[in-house]
Amino acid sequence: MKFEKIDCGSGMIAVVLSDSKVITDVDSALDLLMSAKYETGTKYIVVDKKLVIEDFFILSSCLAGEILQKYINYGGKIAIYGDYSHYTSKPLKDFIYESNKGKDVFFAATKEEAIQKISKVI
Repeated sequence: MKFEKIDCGSGMIAVVLSDSKVITDVDSALDLLMSAKYETGTKYIVVDKKLVIEDFFILSSCLAGEILQKYINYGGKIAIYGDYSHYTSKPLKDFIYESNKGKDVFFAATKEEAIQKISKVI
């Protein structure tokens, strides 16, 4: 795993680059946050949806809630980009909608959109 550092003017964003999943459980998500902080000096992370275990998007698994609570507790912010159109779960769609109205967690269709969303809260 590597990070692409992006200076958005008001701060740095770490875009995750990896060939394998980087978020598979709560510990790996926290490791990602701490690695970004150590390697790039920021807690603002952009990650491709393909690098996140599918259970994250099954809200009944509680994985998303646990991970995002850790990020908020540690001052991290995350934007996950990818195609969400195949999901039919109304609770997940509502979760994505509400998250995008906040200041800590964002879901976007493209990397550029994810960077734009997270750069607005730095």
